Amino acid sequence: MLDYVGLEADLDEEERLIRDTAREFVEEQVNPDIGEHFENGTFPEELITEMGELGFYAPNLDGYGLPGVSETAYGLLMQELEAGDSGIRSMASVQGALVMYPIHAYGSDEQKERWLADLGTGEKVGCFGLTEPEHGSNPSAMETRAEKDGDEYVLSGSKTWITNSPIADVAVVWARDTSAEDSPVRGFLVETDRDGVSTNKIDEKLSMRASVTGEIGLSNVRVPESAVLPGVSGMKGPLSCLTQARYGITWGAIGAARDCFETARDYATDREQFGKPIGGFQLQQGKLAEMATQITTAQLLSHRLADLKERGDLRPQQVSMAKYNNVSMARDQARVAREMLGGNGITLDYSPMRHLANMETVYTYEGTHDIHSLILGHDLTGIPAFE
Repeated sequence: MLDYVGLEADLDEEERLIRDTAREFVEEQVNPDIGEHFENGTFPEELITEMGELGFYAPNLDGYGLPGVSETAYGLLMQELEAGDSGIRSMASVQGALVMYPIHAYGSDEQKERWLADLGTGEKVGCFGLTEPEHGSNPSAMETRAEKDGDEYVLSGSKTWITNSPIADVAVVWARDTSAEDSPVRGFLVETDRDGVSTNKIDEKLSMRASVTGEIGLSNVRVPESAVLPGVSGMKGPLSCLTQARYGITWGAIGAARDCFETARDYATDREQFGKPIGGFQLQQGKLAEMATQITTAQLLSHRLADLKERGDLRPQQVSMAKYNNVSMARDQARVAREMLGGNGITLDYSPMRHLANMETVYTYEGTHDIHSLILGHDLTGIPAFE
């Protein structure tokens, strides 16, 4: 696998084990059927508990049966899963970074005891409800409301583009607490089988087809006061979760790009035209050289973020830079790899076209490419373009 500047030579034994376990899982359990799932628009739900058994959900957290591995190990896991398909990485990323993380960071002891172990094993599935039909890039304008009524809250509103929602047991829903002064944003743990909850599936996607995506409808849903995440109030809650997820995405995009590179290189050294492998022509070598360079640059950036995160110095703006760079890189290099495969590249026999389609979603979700550019611009100039 592409590791041009030898970054993996510095991995410790645990990091190598996690990388190899995830790589073997993808090769044996994901790759044989992922093309069919992509074509049919289905998610391989049979893999959910297996991923849990392998410790793929929030392994960088500790306690409650979670191993607390290094941030590099977690990144390598996301990289290997997305080398298989973005839908597989998204499942693990949402479960770990967007559901388990807020419970772990902001939940009560009771909430942690109730949910973390089962989510970690995949016995329960979670989803994260922030984006709304009218509010994507500006989540602070959310219209979902929670009104206190005795010792309960009544939730009303809708969320959309929610990974896992049609198969989720619990949703981390962000809503404005209209009972409190200034209506702060609060997090609520909402079981999806409660009266008034709907989780309709979104079909006919042209990207992330091997991922289950849906909505969350909340029609006067009553939850106990104990459903509120007590440890956070305001937009810090959901935004901190997004930082965790975006960190994993920076690594995952590398995995998709690397798989595209490996596929294109193998094809170029095997496919013969004009009496020799097409990889012997200057045009094709130039493309491979550029792909390898761009992927290596992204690897360096994500490895650096891992070091910063490990010692507690990582800033959200630095994650924005890596998301901005690495996903754009993967999108571009998937297109080049497809191009190198010629007509064969548009079939499900080869992965680059599938990765390319998936990257259109990854380019947009967890903060669009443009929004991350504005986050960086604000950080660099001190002038917010959002206002």
